[in-house]
Amino acid sequence: MCVDFTDLNKACPKDSFPLSRIDQLVDATSEHELLSFMDPYSGYNHIRMDEQDEPKTTFITDRGVYCYRVMPFRLKNAGATDQRLVNRMFKEQLGKSMEVYVDVMLTKSVTTAAHPRDLCETFQILRQYRMRLNPTKYTFGVSSGKFLGYMVHRKGI
Repeated sequence: MCVDFTDLNKACPKDSFPLSRIDQLVDATSEHELLSFMDPYSGYNHIRMDEQDEPKTTFITDRGVYCYRVMPFRLKNAGATDQRLVNRMFKEQLGKSMEVYVDVMLTKSVTTAAHPRDLCETFQILRQYRMRLNPTKYTFGVSSGKFLGYMVHRKGI
């Protein structure tokens, strides 16, 4: 299903919530022994639409008229809204044991022994917000991996 939100996106003011700088996120992974890479399953679809805004996402099918109850893909401010949500969710971990860029999550640990605890914190928060991970896009407990287009390792990029 693909819905054209061109007119709705033109009518919406731009949400100027700043996205994190990729170079800083990538640099922040150095000196960490273990990394775990995760992507949430259907990222934007974890965010409920405001009930008053649901009719603005109406679309027609051969079976009737429907509207989105969760944030649909291709909505103008979906990325900024998603980033705001994950920043709020992981506010205590960001920069310490986690880095997050929209729907890309990284749990990082300075020592191997600390990694299970750091992952447990991540999973508790994901569970609290009922956010599921995409099983085809996670890797746990590795010393290096691809993060935001860069191969990261404890010694650097």
